[in-house]
This record gives sequence, C-alpha cells and structure tokens, in this order.
Amino acid sequence: MAAELTLGAEEELHLIALDRWELSARAPLLLSRLPSTSYSAELQRTTVETNTAVVRSLGELREELLRLRKELIAVAGREGLGVAAVGTAPRSTFADFELTSTGRYGRMQEQYRLLVDEQLICGTQVHVGVSDRDLAVEIAQRVARDLPVLLALSASSPFWNGHDTGYASIRTIIWQRWPTSGSTGPLASAAEYDELLADLIGSGVIADARMAYFDVRPSSHAPTLELRVCDACPLVDDAVLIAGLFRAMVRAAELDVEAGGPHTPAPAPLHRAAVWQAARGGLTRELLDGATHPRPRPAAEVVRGLVARLRPQLEELGDWDAVTELAETALARGNSADRQRTALAGRGDLTDVMRLVVEETQGPAGGPAPAGPVLRRYRARAGDEAIGAGSVPRPAYRGMLEVVSTLSPGEVTRRFELRDTWLTEQGVTFRVDGEERLFGVDLVPRVITRHEWQELGAGLVQRARALESFLRDVYGEQRALADGVVPRDVVLDCPGYRPEAARLPGDAVRAPVMGFDIVRTEYGGWRVLEDNVRSPSGLGYAIAARRLLDAVMPDLPRPPGLANPASAYELLRSTLLARAEPGTFAALLSSGPASSAWFEHRRLAEGSGLLLVGADDLDVAGGRVVHRTGGRPIGCLYLRIDGELADLTDVDGRPVGAEVLDVAAEGAVVLANAPGNGVADDKAMYAAVPELVGYYLDERPLLESVPTYRPVDEVERRAVIERIGELVTKPVDGFGGRGVLIGSAATAAEVARRRAELAQDPAAWVAQEVVPLSSAPALAADGLHPRLIDLRAFVLLTGTRAEDCRLADVGLTRVAAPGSLVVNSSQGGGAKDTWIVVEERGSGHVRTRR
Repeated sequence: MAAELTLGAEEELHLIALDRWELSARAPLLLSRLPSTSYSAELQRTTVETNTAVVRSLGELREELLRLRKELIAVAGREGLGVAAVGTAPRSTFADFELTSTGRYGRMQEQYRLLVDEQLICGTQVHVGVSDRDLAVEIAQRVARDLPVLLALSASSPFWNGHDTGYASIRTIIWQRWPTSGSTGPLASAAEYDELLADLIGSGVIADARMAYFDVRPSSHAPTLELRVCDACPLVDDAVLIAGLFRAMVRAAELDVEAGGPHTPAPAPLHRAAVWQAARGGLTRELLDGATHPRPRPAAEVVRGLVARLRPQLEELGDWDAVTELAETALARGNSADRQRTALAGRGDLTDVMRLVVEETQGPAGGPAPAGPVLRRYRARAGDEAIGAGSVPRPAYRGMLEVVSTLSPGEVTRRFELRDTWLTEQGVTFRVDGEERLFGVDLVPRVITRHEWQELGAGLVQRARALESFLRDVYGEQRALADGVVPRDVVLDCPGYRPEAARLPGDAVRAPVMGFDIVRTEYGGWRVLEDNVRSPSGLGYAIAARRLLDAVMPDLPRPPGLANPASAYELLRSTLLARAEPGTFAALLSSGPASSAWFEHRRLAEGSGLLLVGADDLDVAGGRVVHRTGGRPIGCLYLRIDGELADLTDVDGRPVGAEVLDVAAEGAVVLANAPGNGVADDKAMYAAVPELVGYYLDERPLLESVPTYRPVDEVERRAVIERIGELVTKPVDGFGGRGVLIGSAATAAEVARRRAELAQDPAAWVAQEVVPLSSAPALAADGLHPRLIDLRAFVLLTGTRAEDCRLADVGLTRVAAPGSLVVNSSQGGGAKDTWIVVEERGSGHVRTRR
C-alpha cells in the first residue's frame, strides 16, 4: 500500500454573537487564548479554523473534531459567542465582512476586491495520507467524478445575505469564482502539477501555492491528498461520513493505478455541471450519476450506489459498518440545508435557523434525538410539508399526527363512515359530466403558518391589483395594448374577451372575487400556477371542510391563532355591497341545480346573506334590477352562471342577461365578476402577469410564476413541440383540469396527438414547465401516505389600491388521487381542511375547536 491513508480534517467555523444571533468579528481575541497548533485565523475575522491531529480511524477523527469544537466553544462561550459549522451563516450580510489584518490577506483584498469581500463562507477540508505526490496527482484525477456526491451530503448554505438562494450550497457558487477553483484538468505527474502552479504564480493571478483552491489537490502543507469541495458540516457525523467515503475513494483509485486501469477524465464542463447540480439540489433533487455520459438520478440512489461501489475498500479499511449507518442516517434526516429550511418554515425567522446551526455544531456528533413520533412507514419525500427528514413530523404537525398515528384501523374506518355520512347529510357535492359526486375531504388538515400566509398575502394582493387594473384598462383606454406590454391580437382574439364588457362604467370593479391556484416546490417556495377571475369556486367547500373536521376529528389539537374560514362570509358580503347603492341587496346569480358548484352557491348565499337567484327570479323595472318576488332592489349581482350573461334568458325566452347589462351600463347595478373577465385569466395571458405588475404598479412581482411558453410565438413553438413529453400543455380556455397533458406521465400516442394538435392551432395552447408539487399526508385505511397538493386562495377587492384588497383567511387545499399529478376534483382529486394561523399566541397547542 503506497498511500498511508491516514486521516485529518480542517474545519472553518463561524463565530456567532448569541445576544444578536449575528456574526461576530472576534476571532483574533479567541485565537490569542487557543493553541496555535490546532487553531488558526482565516480570511475573515468572523471565522476560526481548527486543525485535527493525524489519526487512523473514523472513530479517532470523530473524537478529534469533538475535542477541538469543545475547546473553542468553551473559550467562545466566555465571550457570549457560539460557533456554527455551516457553509454560510444564515443571517450573514455583506456588511458583516471584516478582513483579518495580515499583509497576505490585505494583498488578496486589494487584488480580488468584491470576491474577497463576499467570502463569508466556511468549508470542511479532509486530508487522506498520500505522501507520494505523483500518486496523489493521479488519484486526484480519478476521484473527481464522485466529488459532487460528497458536496451534496455536506450542503449547508441555502441562505445568503438574508435570503433563501434556492441552492443547497450557495457557498459552492461563491467559491467557484476564484480563478483556481474547480478541476485542475488532466495532469500526469506531480511535476506537471508543480509546473501548473508555477505558471499560475508567474501569471500574477495567484500569489502562492496555497491559493490553488482546486476541488481536490495535493496539500500545500502536508503529505496528503486534500478534499476541498465540501461545505462545513454542523453535525460532526456528517463530516466523518464524508471523510470515510473520501478515504475509500482514494484507496479505490490507488488500486486502479496499481492495476494499470485506464482513466478517462470527464470533460471539464461536465464535471462543473455535476458540481453545480449538487450545489443546487443537495439531497432533495437529482445528482448526475458520474457515468461517461452522465444522467440525473435521485440523490439517494447515487449516494447508495457510491457506498455499494466502495464496499470492498470500506471493508478493507474497517469502515463499512460505520459508513453505511452514517449514510443511511444522513439520507433519512437530510443534509443541513434541508434542516435549515425546515427551521425557517416554523416562523419565517432566520434567528431560528441561526439557533439551529449553533445547537447542532455545539451538540452531539449525531445531532439531537428527534422530537415527536417517527413515522417509519411513511414514504417521506423531498417537499413534504408535514413530514421532514428522518420521517419526523415538522413542528406545526406534531400534535395532530400524534393523534392520527394512534388511531386503530377500526377507528379509522369509523371516522371515514362519519365523514361520508356528514357529507351526504350536508349535501357537499359537485357535479361532473352530469353526475353528482360527494366532495372528498381528507381527515388530516394542512397547516400554513402565520409568516407563510403573510408572504402569500402580499404577493397575491399585488397580483390581484395588477389583474384588476388590466381589466379596467383593456375595456377602457387600452394603454397596455398601445404601449406593447401585451400584443393587441393576443388580447382581442382571446376567447374570454367580450366586447359588451366595455359598456360597464370605467371605475367598475370587474373582479371583486379572485382565486389563485398556488403550488409549492420541494424547496418550500410558492409559485402561482393559475389566475381565476371569472367565477372561482372553492370558498364554500373550504368552509365546509372545517365544519367536517370539527364534527369528525374534534380531537385534533388546533394551533393557537387558527383562522375561522367562516369569516369569509362577511368579507364576501361587505365586498359585494361596497359599491352598491345603499338600501339595495346583493344577490348570487346561479345557473341552478345543474351547476357543477350548486352546493357552494347555496352555502355562500346562506352564509353571506345574499339572495340566491336564477334568470327566472330577476326583473328590470324603472331602470333597476329587482327580485321578481317582492320587488327587492338588487344593487349587486355576483355572477356564478355557467354561460355568458349576454346570452342568459329566462324560461320564457326573455333576454334577462341583456336587460341586466343595460342596467349595469348605466351604473344602476354592480356586476361582481363581470362579463369579459376571461381575458385576464386566459392561460395565454398568464405569462404576461409579471409584466402587468411592473406596468400598472411599478413594482417587482413578489410571487413567481411557473415558466410558461406561448406556442403562438414561432421560436417558443418549436421548443415546445420538441419537448411535449417533458412539459405540461393546457388549452388556453380550459378549466377543471380538462385538456391538461402532463408529458412525463403520458403515453407515446398521447404525446404524438398533442404535438399534432398544438402544431395545427398553436394559439389554442400554452405549455408550462413541470413543477414538482409539495405533498402532505393523507389518511387511508392502511395509514398515512403522501399526496400531492396545491392551494386555492382568494383575494377580495373593492378597488385597485392595496388597502382595497383583502386576502380571505380561508384556503382550499386540493389533493391529488394516489399516483396522480392532477389535483382537480373533476379529475379524481379531493381536498383538505386548511389550517391558516393568523396570530401568534405563544407556544403549545389548544384543543378547542373553532
């Protein structure tokens, strides 16, 4: 064995002021009280580096790391400081950077400027003994393909400058800006490596060999091969796992060299792409598999594949049992980036994340014991809102899942029977293709925390204002069309555009009730999937879902500050009457029992104190709309009809709709969700909403949209036709999930048919990227199972100012059927009660119903 295969590690640790939970630049003070043989300064004054002794086993490495942390923690604690081993400190900002005052670091700052000023990052470097430098260079080439796996395991830097970057390791992206980061490229010997360093130093781009920041390199100061690609790891056991895998990789490469095995290095762009992929997704998404022609595979498969491939070397080194256990534990609980995002989801406060990384860094090697029940049988997945890594319920779900997990099979069956009886007695149904069906409601609610609801509220109110402004404009001055913000033909040829809508008063609020379909990605970010401004349904069903859970699941602990969805009744009533003449009534105009949402029409009218009317109930007298029975004056008509108002007739064929339009044109009746609103929620218009936000409000969108393509554009059409099998395609005037094709779940024949349809009439379609939906547990006879979910939320408007808009404290969570990606009820989906927390009232749970 030419390589000694000893182990060592260097850890960079942030110093945290525990009274402010911010970075502290007091490293020089602490280092004056610590032995220089084990502790040293770094580029920034907020960081201390530890250097372990040389050891031979993973157990010894664990003890060394814990020993060095313990000594640093003790010294830091006396100054009110904590330490955090993470790639980036979650609350760090650019202003936190303070340069360590040495001539070398001063020169670096002068030469590299912003690159140095943003180096608030920490890594873990692992050393494996390889004193033969020729062998070390050869091994470095051969282990490169597996380095992204080690990065994914270590990823601990999702936050940068106070924001979630969308990356698991933003440290990697920052680090890659150094001129010597990444791969060295093919090298045959230590002489070639030294020549490369000499040329780099001679170029003046770097000052010395220590600035060769390659992903893996012969160490500049020890007879070792040094791994430099990883983030700092809060849990010591994650660092130990990475060290065990890296040493086995080194041994496997050494054996290949001894056997004269060929090696073809991956092209530099592919290696960089694999590292980028690991930095982007960590363990939650896919990693490139390291093959000659790499393909994305689930991260867990790639990690397990690496462990299995290294089994002979792990067994030879005595590390097999330890590494396999540590790897499975890491996959179960997720990396630090996953845990940090979970901590933020609780209250939306980065202080909670700072507290977490300090506690993990200063705690046991394997981390704290899980809180709450561990749901071993639950198929946990990235993006599950309720069950986190390690099958442990997230804090907001802990109490309810403790109750649900203790229900016996017989009790679950009894609750299902109670649910179905309640739905039947209350008439909670919807109609699909003429068939009346029960509205399915799962018995495990979905929780949205206060800060999440506030974040959604700001973004949805902004979007609602822009859409209402667009409706006023498109049926008025048409400024956006004249200025080219949206193409004139796209608007005027839209199926939802109705010329008669231009007759309404210019200041009319055309869509006082807006519904938005929102999805959440596996990273926890919200995306608006669709806008609904014609007649969005769901309010009545969402209120019914709460009443159902109160009746069937009264033992579920309700969180403090839980919103009462029935408050939407009064909000709806006040919104509809806000612009109606005093002394008049608000009425809901329905198509009657044949309507798909007849249940909701009845419940909204009853709960909000609205007259429930059909075409036969309306009359026009004296320039006003009145109720035919009793003559009550109607000041606002909330349109929930299936067709167009202009085409509405009564049983005798009288053109009631046209007569009502005449009254509305004079301003004597308000039409809530007026004719022509379809021009704003046409799916072809969806892609333009961010531009509408900027145009009408002079603001940047607070909520992102799903990337959307308009095939009417020739360039986009070609791209869409090529990728039909990867995209979601939808008819522009579709609703209820009809006509939607998810390419990845479609047959070859369905893809071919959609390709032909789209090519024949490109204006009739839009295409969107597939967004992996979040999931939540649904209760079945055999236990809890993850189901994909989305959310319909409602904004009610009385004008276009921010103060004229209210996010109703009610949401309809829609649930996909088992194995399905579609959540619409008409396509077999169901719903959940949505628990929205609107106030903070301390901690704990209350067990009273609301």
